[in-house]
Amino acid sequence: MLNAPRLDGTDPIDPFAATVRGITVPDPVHAALRAAGPLVQVDAPAGGPAWIVTDDALAREVLADPRIVKDPACAPPGWDRHTAGLEQTAAEQPSLTTLDGPEHAALRRAHAPLLNAKRIRAQSDRVHAIARELLSELAADRTVVDLMAGFTTRYPLTVLLDLLGIPLGEVDRAADACRRMLGNEPGDQKRAIDALTALAASGLGDGGRGLAAELRDRAPAHTTRDQLQYHLFALIFAGQLTTDAALGTLIARALADGPRPAPSDEGGRDELVDETLRQHPPAPFTLWRFITTELVLAGIRLPARAPVLVDILGINTDPARSPGPDLTFGAGPHFCIGAQLARLELRAVVTVLRTDFPGARLAVPFGELRQATIGGLQGSRLTALPVALHG
Repeated sequence: MLNAPRLDGTDPIDPFAATVRGITVPDPVHAALRAAGPLVQVDAPAGGPAWIVTDDALAREVLADPRIVKDPACAPPGWDRHTAGLEQTAAEQPSLTTLDGPEHAALRRAHAPLLNAKRIRAQSDRVHAIARELLSELAADRTVVDLMAGFTTRYPLTVLLDLLGIPLGEVDRAADACRRMLGNEPGDQKRAIDALTALAASGLGDGGRGLAAELRDRAPAHTTRDQLQYHLFALIFAGQLTTDAALGTLIARALADGPRPAPSDEGGRDELVDETLRQHPPAPFTLWRFITTELVLAGIRLPARAPVLVDILGINTDPARSPGPDLTFGAGPHFCIGAQLARLELRAVVTVLRTDFPGARLAVPFGELRQATIGGLQGSRLTALPVALHG
């Protein structure tokens, strides 16, 4: 039986380190992982070994294998939940991101009709209107605006709260809670979750007309109100975090070069969105998965409770990868439930920039933009995005 190639603490490449680099500078981590082999052993932030999948075919096998689960109860003994970035266990807090098997399928069936392609297309005009309104407010206030400070967080949150039937006056509270989720102060995450679940409750009243009330009516019969509020928290936080990261890079690329395609060029817009997501996925790795029983991957025997990640960024950008669907939104039973909404939000921003702000330009050269990651499994986000919306 083979041993996995290993990156350890003496290696200059650390997959979980905080970094800052220019927007045009390739991330060396993912090329190094890919070069090491299809399954690479690393030191996990919470201690002990972990394995990262760098091969597309193997990744899809892992993401579909019922013996490889997301429930944090299966994490290695002694792992600190905060250090590892884990939710509560599925028994403590059932959710789309902790359940597996039939329980996950049942909860997904409750969510899926609310976020499928047909329902999201029906929201297109509203999402475009939100993007237009927020950008117009920023353009009226100043000549140059940092869209990372004044737009990329508020826009996806406004869309999400609007869809869920939560009052839009709560956007600032939601934005503050999302920032706290990534904080390092003791109790930050608990306070953030409490704030977002409280916001979710406002969409669950008997008179609610948004997707929150629909989810309440569709959820499995045994779902408690606290669990339902947590499901809504997860939709809000995950939907903001991932779209926020993608928006900055997308807008920078949309404004980077010369004349932009005519507003009617939907093909060019969609290609820009898809390529941005492929080359700069909001999540460079999947969330942790854990092996429930000893098994062999890529000729390597892994023990029960072994933690596994899939290198989404490395696989997406592999120059030897065959054409086909990328892994930006995952694969298998846990394919991202909000993929259609994320794509609509991104396409809407490009369209609004081209139709309502045709003179918009970056206020600094594209190559001077910087992207930073706080480490762990978090993706990179532009540190600033100064834009002159009226040229």
